[in-house]
Amino acid sequence: MLRQAENDLLTQTGPGTPMGELFRRFWLPALLPEELPEPDCAPVRFRMLGENLVAFRDSNGAVSFIQDACPHRGASLFFGRNEEAGLRCVYHGWKFDVTGACVDMPNEPAESNFKHKIRATAYPGVEWGELVWIYMGPAHLKPELPQLEWCTLPASHRRLNKWAQPGNYAQGLEGNIDSAHISFLHRSFDRPDRPRPARRAHDNAPTLSVKETEFGFMYGARRDDEEGSYYWRLTPFLFPTYSCIPGPAWPRTCHMLIPMDDEHVWWFVCYFNPDQPFPDSTPKRQPMADGWLIPGTFTPYPNVTNDFGIDRDMQRTVNYTGIGPIRVQDMAMTETMAPVLDRTVEHLGTTDLAIIMMRRQLMRLARELQAGHEPYAASHGAAYAIRALDAVGPEDDLGRMMDANRATIVRGS
Repeated sequence: MLRQAENDLLTQTGPGTPMGELFRRFWLPALLPEELPEPDCAPVRFRMLGENLVAFRDSNGAVSFIQDACPHRGASLFFGRNEEAGLRCVYHGWKFDVTGACVDMPNEPAESNFKHKIRATAYPGVEWGELVWIYMGPAHLKPELPQLEWCTLPASHRRLNKWAQPGNYAQGLEGNIDSAHISFLHRSFDRPDRPRPARRAHDNAPTLSVKETEFGFMYGARRDDEEGSYYWRLTPFLFPTYSCIPGPAWPRTCHMLIPMDDEHVWWFVCYFNPDQPFPDSTPKRQPMADGWLIPGTFTPYPNVTNDFGIDRDMQRTVNYTGIGPIRVQDMAMTETMAPVLDRTVEHLGTTDLAIIMMRRQLMRLARELQAGHEPYAASHGAAYAIRALDAVGPEDDLGRMMDANRATIVRGS
């Protein structure tokens, strides 16, 4: 349970808010490259951290995110002409380069130097791991790119997906670091074909532990296995909102949730396998199911307007929810909460340990930033070279389990 001021601190990410400023210290995933496929292509509307922006790729191939409202009289730059290394407002012809500098002002006298006094808010973009990332913080503090494993792999070894979802970012993030809910929400009936580790994961009451790290924390869920051994699921939480989900086999997934605003969130999910490429027949952007997104949008077809496709007969005989696939089951839970959950009236239990830790860490980092202390992980990209782990071992302590498997979970160790 949080106090109201704490809930506000955690969930509010707009300009000038402590949490918003913390998010702005990191490179954040923003676009799929095909949204800006070539130099001078059409601009794209984009909203992140409560700011309305326009993304464009200039004549030289550089990507920038610029304020939507032209500094002249507020017309939308989405309608602008992307030409000759800049975006030109069609209202009066003012033109801005990727840095936000006004480089042309044709409705002013030729001898005027007014254009040199005008600058639009603009944020740099960079391509990394087949995503376009944005940095919205102070230019002199530009961070390192996170060395997430999937970013370093050949393109053939990963598949990416992106969608927009209602609800505050923290709600989806809390679901990603909640190992206990898989025993219920994701339970399937009569599945003897499931791998044994997956069946073990449905023990209802795992023993949970958390170990803080320089990248965030490692979250361990321990379940009894055969005599003298334990089944462990180790889930890394990486600042600001990334999590790598363990499983009994490749491919694995990395989930990234970035606030569009306080009541909407961008989801980015990478499916990756460091050991082998995906078959050529695997869809590039639709690894979940055909028809996942409403055409021309990033809105999933299963949503609150159709009750996420719940089938009550299926709920009686096939799985616990009557909803499928797993990602839609998660959406149904977090999207149908209030747009911003009131955490002053919740009741957390022992299996909410990772959620408690995530909140404490993010709020602490936001407060430390207010006091002038920059987040360590933002400037240390190598801290992200971490893997999730799904394994059986005799270790009954998270720290010992991490030490015993260090060569597996820390790349380059």
